[in-house]
Amino acid sequence: MRAEIQNHVDAIQKSLVLLGQRLNLETVGHRLEEFNAMIEAPDLWNDPGKAQKLMRERQGLIDAKGSYDLLANGLRDNIELIEMGEAEGDAEIVAEAEGAIAGLVEVARQKELEALLNGEADGNDTFLEINAGAGGTESCDWALMLARMYTRWAERKGYQVELLSEVDGDEAGIKSASYKITGKNAYGWLKTESGVHRLVRISPFGSGDKRQTSFASVWVYPVVDDSIEIEVHDKDIRIDTYRSSGAGGQHVNKTDSAVRITHFPSGIVVTSSLKSQHQNRDIAMTALKARLYQMELDKRNAAINEAHENKGDAGWGNQIRSYVLQPYQMVKDLRTNYETSDTQGTLDGDLDGFMAATLAMDVAGKSRADAQGE
Repeated sequence: MRAEIQNHVDAIQKSLVLLGQRLNLETVGHRLEEFNAMIEAPDLWNDPGKAQKLMRERQGLIDAKGSYDLLANGLRDNIELIEMGEAEGDAEIVAEAEGAIAGLVEVARQKELEALLNGEADGNDTFLEINAGAGGTESCDWALMLARMYTRWAERKGYQVELLSEVDGDEAGIKSASYKITGKNAYGWLKTESGVHRLVRISPFGSGDKRQTSFASVWVYPVVDDSIEIEVHDKDIRIDTYRSSGAGGQHVNKTDSAVRITHFPSGIVVTSSLKSQHQNRDIAMTALKARLYQMELDKRNAAINEAHENKGDAGWGNQIRSYVLQPYQMVKDLRTNYETSDTQGTLDGDLDGFMAATLAMDVAGKSRADAQGE
């Protein structure tokens, strides 16, 4: 077997070991038997939320096991084809099998990334909020660039993006925007993006060729499904209706139907400005529950909790990632040191490398914490 193909085989086998560990292969059969017994219970659908969660967990386990088997069997079968082709002197069979193994490398990489998404709410849809920070028009334009970046990323994933509210900047860009992003593992991927993002470039708005530094914050919260109960008391909230501001484009309604909900105990404020006031109330309440649920998740994860408590203003000292467009081209994540010189690709939504590095760092941190606790 050629050295290049052997390297591919080694990489796939390494991925299979990691996937097997995360899947806990030895217990898969037993866990599926338990799931099958539970879904056959006559009172299963007495609690639809619990039943739906159970069905999703079962299907997730089936899908994970199926992906592992497909990769393992594909590797084994093609290794056997190469050995057979070499023994019979059939170069065509060897070349075909080598091409298949090369393709499996990317499949293995993707499955390994997906295996990192094993948090409690990782599979959920998500809310994404973007707010311009210090820097006036520059930061408003930067916030709009980030909105475009995440929209492009979501489109690459085949996710649905719904604009919930938007406030235009005074001269350009946006002061803030919020989105609902729907798709498998949307929250699991995007949770890595919460924090302050810093841009360095030559200003397109100011005179001269001076570099400008701009900031915008990105915060991500999981959409809470029916299986997760978050109680919100009427006495703890205030619901206001208002006319949404700014031009907003075709996406944002300009009647008095926009809704703002203020949650007094937490200080959380959420908004929605679609066409229907009733719809806006439902969306805003869902967003509020998502924020409250995120707070609960943070309490269980000391590292994330610390990041949220210390996030501060969108300005110096709080950034998680820097995007430098002048005098050189570089995007660097300050948490993982992952970086790329392909700034345009990043701004066009090529974010998986950054997300994977952060997810891997989180998994490693949790593993060390578990080991220390034993």
